[in-house]
Amino acid sequence: MYEVAFLLSLSLVLLYLIPLFTTVPATGLFSVPLLVAVIAGITAMVSVGGFILAPKLKHQWLTAVVGGLFGIASALLVFATGGLESPFIALWTLVAFFSGIYAIWGVLAIVISTGVFVAYEYLTIGMDITTLAFIIFLSLIPSLLSLLVWHQRDTIDESTKNVRKLSNELSQVAQKAEIIINAIGDGVMAVDSTGVISLINPAGQELLGWAKQDAVMLNYKSILKMLDANNNELDPSQDPVAQVLNTNQQLRANTIQVQTKSGKKMMASLTVSPIGQAGSGVIVVFRDITKEKAEEREQAEFISTASHEMRTPVASIEGYLGLAMNPNTATIDQRAQDYIQKAHEAAQHLGRLFQDLLDVSKSEDGRMTNLPKVADLTTYTETIVQGLQQKAAEKGLTLVFVPADQRAQKTITPVYFVNQDTDHIREIIDNLVENAIKYTPKGTVTVDVTGTDEKVVVSVKDSGLGIPAEDLPHLFQKFYRVDNADRQAIGGTGLGLYLSRRLAEAMQGRLWVESVHGQGSTFFFELPRITSEEAERFKTEQAARVQAPAVATPTPTPVPAVQAAPAAGTQPATPQTMEPIIGRPPVKAATTVPRGESLSREQIAERVRQLEAFAKESRAAESGQQTP
Repeated sequence: MYEVAFLLSLSLVLLYLIPLFTTVPATGLFSVPLLVAVIAGITAMVSVGGFILAPKLKHQWLTAVVGGLFGIASALLVFATGGLESPFIALWTLVAFFSGIYAIWGVLAIVISTGVFVAYEYLTIGMDITTLAFIIFLSLIPSLLSLLVWHQRDTIDESTKNVRKLSNELSQVAQKAEIIINAIGDGVMAVDSTGVISLINPAGQELLGWAKQDAVMLNYKSILKMLDANNNELDPSQDPVAQVLNTNQQLRANTIQVQTKSGKKMMASLTVSPIGQAGSGVIVVFRDITKEKAEEREQAEFISTASHEMRTPVASIEGYLGLAMNPNTATIDQRAQDYIQKAHEAAQHLGRLFQDLLDVSKSEDGRMTNLPKVADLTTYTETIVQGLQQKAAEKGLTLVFVPADQRAQKTITPVYFVNQDTDHIREIIDNLVENAIKYTPKGTVTVDVTGTDEKVVVSVKDSGLGIPAEDLPHLFQKFYRVDNADRQAIGGTGLGLYLSRRLAEAMQGRLWVESVHGQGSTFFFELPRITSEEAERFKTEQAARVQAPAVATPTPTPVPAVQAAPAAGTQPATPQTMEPIIGRPPVKAATTVPRGESLSREQIAERVRQLEAFAKESRAAESGQQTP
C-alpha cells in the first residue's frame, strides 16, 4: 500500500512541476492544482515514513492516513479538472477499488464522497439517469468489488499466517523433541504399524552398530535381532514389539538377548510402549544390561548361599526356643516366658525373610517351578480368605468375600477356571490380603473375583493408608518400601510384592495397583481363563500323569516339633504336613508336643536330634537344588 501511494502521489507532484520548468502548457494531464500537488507531496513523504516504520508498528493506522490523504488528493484533482470530464477520472476509480483494504470504513468514505459529488452536480447543472449510472459504474461498483476482493484476501492472508505460525511451532517442537531423544542415553527406536523403523537415536545406533541411514526404513527384526536364552530367534508369540502392536499395552522384558550388527550378543532391557490406537506403532526403549545381569547373578548366588547357611542355625534356634516355651520340656517363670516368646517371634520372622530371599533367588535364576493344576479360582480364593478371617478379626477389621455374599443372596456367580500353579496363586493372594490387613488401621478389606471370557481378575480392596503417587511406580521393585510416618511402625522386607509380580508374570498374568494416598488401595491379580471344556481336558491329562508310575518316590523327611512360620503368602503348616517350599515335594512333619503330655529326658533328647537332623537335611536338599 505504501509503495502504490508513494508512486501515484509522486506522479501528481511531477505532473504539477513539469509545466513550471518546461514549455509544456498546464492543460490536460498537466493541469494539476497547487493544493493537490501539496497534498500529494505530503502523501508521498508519509508513505516513505510508513514504509520505514511498518515493521515496528503494532497497528496499521498509518496506512489509513496515507489512504485518506491520497483519496482527498484524488477527489480534489477530479473535481478541479472537470468532474466527470476530468482526464484523472480513472485515478478516482483506482482509489475506489483500493478502498476495500480498510473494510467497511473505506467503502463508506467512497460512498459519502460520491453522494456529495452527485448532490453538487444535481443542484448546479442537473443530472440525468445516464450520468448517474456512469458515476455508479466508476465509483460505487469498484468500491463494492474491492470489499469482496480485499476481504477474501485478508482471510487467505490470515489463514496463511496461522498455517505458517503452526508450522513454525511444530518445527520448533520437532527440533526440541529430536534434541531430547538424541540426548537420551538409552536406545530409542520408533516402529510404525508395519514394523518399519522410522527413527533411531544415536545411543541406539551405537548399541546396535547400525547407522541411521542404514536402519531407517528397514523392518525392526533386521536391526533389533532378539534371541531367547538358547540363542534362537524369538517366536512371534514372545516378540514384545509384535505383542504391543497387537494388544496396545506397554510391555517390559529383561530376559531377551539382542544381537548387534557385528554378531555380538548382549542382554537387553526393553520397554515397548504403544503409540495411539492399537497397531498404529510403538516406541522401543532398550539398553545393555549384560553387566547388571552378571552382578545380579553374583548377588543371587551370594543370597542363596547365605540363606542356606543361615537357615540351619535359625531353624535350630527356633526349635530350641519352641522347646523352651513348652511347659512339658522346660520350666521357666513368666518373665522368661515373655522374653523367649519375643525371641521365638523374631526367629520366625528371620526364617520368613530367608525363605523370601530363597524364593526371589529361584525366581531370578530360573529355578522356580511351575506345576499347573486346574482350579476354580473363586472357590480357591474363598478358602484362602477364610484362613485369614481370624487375622482380620484380631485387628478389628471386616474381611469380605464378595462372591460368598452374592451366593447368600441367591445370586448366580460364574465359574472361573484357571490352569496354573495353585501354590503360586495362594502365595500371591495371601500376600495381597495380608498386606491389606496390615496397612488398614480400621475399616474393611474386600476381596472379589471377576472376569471376562479371556481373563480372571482377583481384586483386593482396602480402606487403609493408601500409597502416595510418587511411590506407585516403584512399588513392585525389590526391597522397595513406602517410607513415610504412617508406615514406620509397620514391618516388612519389601520382597512380597516383588515376588508376587514375578510369580504372576511366570503364569502369564499381571499384577497392578490403583491407590489414592489416605483413601485406600486396590490390588488386581489377573490370570488367563480357560473354558469348562478345557478344564475337563486338563484335569484328565493331569490325573493321567499322577497315576503314571513314578521313577522314584522321595522318602519323607522328619521335621522338628516346632516349625518356622511359613513365608508370607505361603500356606501355613499343620501338625500333619507342611506346605512345600517352591520346587520341593511336601515332607511329613514330626509329631508335635501337645500341651499336657509329659516327655522323658530321652524323648526330649530324641526331639533335639530330629531337629538337628532336619536342619542338616534341609540345607543339603536346598544346596542340591541350587544348580538347575
